[in-house]
Parts: sequence; C-alpha cells; structure tokens
Amino acid sequence: MATDETTERGKTTERERAVERLEKQRAFRGHLLVYALVNGVLVAIWAAVGVHGFFWPLFPILGWGIAVVLNAWDAYRSDAFSEEQIQREIEHLRRRR
Repeated sequence: MATDETTERGKTTERERAVERLEKQRAFRGHLLVYALVNGVLVAIWAAVGVHGFFWPLFPILGWGIAVVLNAWDAYRSDAFSEEQIQREIEHLRRRR
C-alpha cells in the first residue's frame, strides 16, 4: 500500500528528494567556505608581496566564482513546477499546432 510519502516503484520518494536537496545544500556551504578561505589566502599573499602590483587574485576569484554561483543555483533552485507554469506551457504548445 502506498503512502503519501512514496510514489510508484522506481521513482524517488519525497523523503529521498528532500535528503538529496539537503545534501546538495550542505555541499554548497562547504564549497563556499573553501572558496572564501582559499581566495582570502590568495588576496593576503597578493597584499604581502605588494599591493601596488596587478591584482592577480581576480582571475581565480572570478573563475571559481562562476562555479560557486552554478553550485548555489543547483542546490537552492526549486525543482517543482507551479500549476501556473504548467498551464502556461500547455497554452504555448496548443498555439504552436
């Protein structure tokens, strides 16, 4: 007998989806912490060597920052569609016929 938490066999339960989402969010927070620490050290090295030179830490900050933003999007975006989005897509498909 199926409960509210389970779906058809072979499909993910709501609990499994929630656990997966929480794991992604935890991994993102770890990624963000490492990003901040490593780039903080790079900026400190740049400052110790001479702040009047070219700000070379910009390259890893921006490059890695793109990956951090994509990781955040994956961890925190909603994977469910609203009824309004579904109806709008149905109307769009009907107009294309």
